[in-house]
Amino acid sequence: MAAALGEEVPDNEDYYSLLNVRREASQEELKAAYRRLCMLYHPDKHRDPELKTQAERLFNLVHQAYEVLSDPQTRAIYDIYGRRGLEMEGWEVVERKRTPAEIREEFERLQREREERRLQQRTNPKGTISVGIDATDLFDRYDEEYEDVPGSSFPQIEINKMHISQSIEAPLTATDTAILSGNLSTQNGNGGGSINVALRRVTSAKGWGELEFGAGDLQGPLFGLKIFRNLTPRCFITTNCALQFSSRGIRPGLTTVLARNLDKNTMGYLQWRWGIQSAMNTSIVRDTKTSHFTVALQLGIPHSFMMVSYQHKFQDEDQTRVKGSLKAGFFGTIVEYGAERKISRHSILGATVSVGVPQGVSLKIKLNRASQTYFFPVHLTDQLLPSAVFYATVGPLVIYFAMHRLIIKPYLRAQKERELEKQRENTASDILQKKQEAEAAVRLMQESVRRIIEAEEARMGLIVVNAWYGKFVNDNSRKNEKVKVIDVTVPLQCLVKDSKLILTEASKAGLPGFYDPCVGEEKSLKVLYQFRGVLHQVMSADNEALRIPKQSHRIDADG
Repeated sequence: MAAALGEEVPDNEDYYSLLNVRREASQEELKAAYRRLCMLYHPDKHRDPELKTQAERLFNLVHQAYEVLSDPQTRAIYDIYGRRGLEMEGWEVVERKRTPAEIREEFERLQREREERRLQQRTNPKGTISVGIDATDLFDRYDEEYEDVPGSSFPQIEINKMHISQSIEAPLTATDTAILSGNLSTQNGNGGGSINVALRRVTSAKGWGELEFGAGDLQGPLFGLKIFRNLTPRCFITTNCALQFSSRGIRPGLTTVLARNLDKNTMGYLQWRWGIQSAMNTSIVRDTKTSHFTVALQLGIPHSFMMVSYQHKFQDEDQTRVKGSLKAGFFGTIVEYGAERKISRHSILGATVSVGVPQGVSLKIKLNRASQTYFFPVHLTDQLLPSAVFYATVGPLVIYFAMHRLIIKPYLRAQKERELEKQRENTASDILQKKQEAEAAVRLMQESVRRIIEAEEARMGLIVVNAWYGKFVNDNSRKNEKVKVIDVTVPLQCLVKDSKLILTEASKAGLPGFYDPCVGEEKSLKVLYQFRGVLHQVMSADNEALRIPKQSHRIDADG
C-alpha cells in the first residue's frame, strides 16, 4: 500500500516527526505543516540541477507522509504498526468506510492468523533442574567422635538429591495441542523416572479439555482427564481426575478448583482433593502492580496448615522483589524471606532463606533463564542456629553484589555494545541515506533561513545561535565515552515561525535536516538562542516536547 504512494523510504521513517505535528494532529494541522514543507522543497523553486533533484526526493517524501496521515484508514494502520503494517497483505478487502477501531480489529485478526501459522511450528520447551545440597556438616559437626577419621577436618558437602523435568508442546491444529513431558529423580542413591503424553483440545472460548497418559518405573500406568470451564466472566472451575495403577491396585484421585474474581486484583480459590493426600484448601490472592499477597488455609491428611505471604515489587528496571511468608501446621512452623532480581534480559536470580521447626535452616537459590528453571536448595542445619541464619542471609548478598560488579555488569555492558554495533551495521545504509537527505535539506533551507533571520532580527525575535543534536557526555563517570552530535542550527531556525519554535513529542531524528548520529543511544537537543537581544539556553530529551522562547531558559548575565 505504501509503495503506491511514492518511492521507497526506510522502515524507521517517522511521518509525524517529519511533518513536526502531534500524533493527535487534526486535518488542518496536517495541511498547514504539509504546505509549509512543500513551499520549502518544491522542485520548481530551485534552478540548480543538483538541488532540484534533491528537492524532488524530499518533496516526494513529504507528500507520501501527508498521503498516509491524511487518510483515516492508512493513518490508523500506521499508528498501530508503522509502515510495515501498510505493506501487509489483506488490506485490499477492508472497506474504506471502516472506523480506526474497526481497522485495528481487522489488523489484529490478520496478525492472529499469522501467529497461529507460526505457532504450529513452535514446541515451547519448558524445563526444571533441581539439585539438593546437604551442607549440614558446616554447622553440625561431630568433631570429637570423628576427629581421627582421615579428611574429617574439612566439612563434607554433598549432593543428596536431583530432579530433572522437561516438557514440549506441539500444536497440531488451531485448537489441538500435544504435550510430551518427562522427569527423572534421585535421592540418596535411589531414583526413578516417568514419561507423560497429553492431548489438549480447546472446545470453545469458555473452556478446554485434556487427556493424559503416563508410565514410570516406580509407578504403574497413569490415566488422567482435566477439564477447564469458565462458568461466568468472573468465575471458572478446573477438575482433574486420575487413575494410578500400581502393584497395590488402582489408586483413584480427584482434584477440583473453583476460582472467582473478587475484584480487579483479587482472586479467591476453593480446592477439594480426594484420594492421595485428601485435603480441602481455600486461599485469597491479591496481585497489584506493586505487591502480591496470599493467605491460605488447608485442612487435610496428613497436613493441615495456615500460610500468609507478601511480596513487594519495586518499580525499577531490574524488577527487584522482596518477599516473606509464615507457614504453620501439623508439620511445624516455617518462616521464609528472600528477594529476586532481573540480572539480564532473560534471566532472574532469586534467593530465599527458610527457618523452621523442626526443619532447621535452608537456603534456596533459583535461577530462571527464559523457560528453564534451575533450583538449588541447600540444607544448612537441622537446628535453629543464629550463625546459620546469618550466613544464609549475608552470604548470598555479598556474593551477588561481588558478581554483579565484577561479572554481570561488565558482561551486560559488553553485550549492549555488541548489540549497538550490530544495530549500527544493519542500519548503516539507512543512516547514510538519512544523512545525505539531511544535508540536502539543509542546502535547500539556506535561502528560507536567510529570510527568516532577517524578519526575526527586524522584530528582535527568535534567532537560533547554535543547536546540536545527539549524545552529550556530562557525567564524569562517562568521560571516556565519545560525544556524538550534529549541528542542527539551520534546520531549527527554519522551523521558527512568528518568533516561536514548537517541537512535538517525537524523536527529533525525523525532523527535516536531522538524522540519527548515534543509533541505539540516548540523544538530546541543545539549543542556544537569542530572544529580544538576550541569550537563552535549553537542553531537551529526544522524545520531549519543546516550546521556545521561555523565561526559564534565560542565561543569567551575572553567571
